[in-house]
Amino acid sequence: MKLESLSTISATTAINSGMNPSHSSDRDILASLPGVGLIVLAKLLGEEEGAIRNRDYTALRCSTGVAPVTKRSGKSCRVQHRRATNPRLVDNMYHGARVAAPRDPLCKQRYQALCARGHTHGRELRSVADRLIAVACTMLKTGTLYRRTIVET
Repeated sequence: MKLESLSTISATTAINSGMNPSHSSDRDILASLPGVGLIVLAKLLGEEEGAIRNRDYTALRCSTGVAPVTKRSGKSCRVQHRRATNPRLVDNMYHGARVAAPRDPLCKQRYQALCARGHTHGRELRSVADRLIAVACTMLKTGTLYRRTIVET
């Protein structure tokens, strides 16, 4: 009910301001992603408005915890889970990826491939979330909605 009234208000505002109401807003684009429901969408827009507005893929990866930390020396290279994150966004992306993994064919394929390689459940979901963030940034830049018929190459 509230979401419908919000949509009509935003469409009315777009018409009054001279914007094209058929052009998808950031909210509509992100809501079209698999695994992104009302709560995930609200937290994402509330916590990372600047990074979404700037289409900053790196900032979104770091704040949501999907970007690893690589420590290198002359002899070794260690990849660790990032701890300097926004805990609300980490939890948010975990649940978004958890919902998307069984429902979206491409997310499911990525999840199963990582599972076959012996990764942990959390690592698999971070990889799915990373793909979703990459797709979201691309969709935001082009202004398109998510379509399941497009196949990754």
